[in-house]
Amino acid sequence: MIDAAEIVDNEFLRQFELKIDSHFAKIEYSLQDRKIFLTKLIIPEKVEDEEFKNQFLRLVFENIKERNLSVVPTSPEIARFIRKNRQFKSLLPVGLRI
Repeated sequence: MIDAAEIVDNEFLRQFELKIDSHFAKIEYSLQDRKIFLTKLIIPEKVEDEEFKNQFLRLVFENIKERNLSVVPTSPEIARFIRKNRQFKSLLPVGLRI
């Protein structure tokens, strides 16, 4: 189980990070106005299982929700996650459908 405290928002590199042993799971982003564009999901091969990916994305989305930002998923994997987890559709900007 991943703890929310383990996820770091590295603003300098513009990515959310989670350290696993000597590797990092990352979501790269671009921030414009009150929108965060999630551009790339990188999961280390050694932990690439669907449950880990879902937990990581869920915690990142909770962080974004707390910051009151809209999400624009430009990565197909992240868009798929939103389709499967309808509770995060409210984070999409008005007029954006996936």
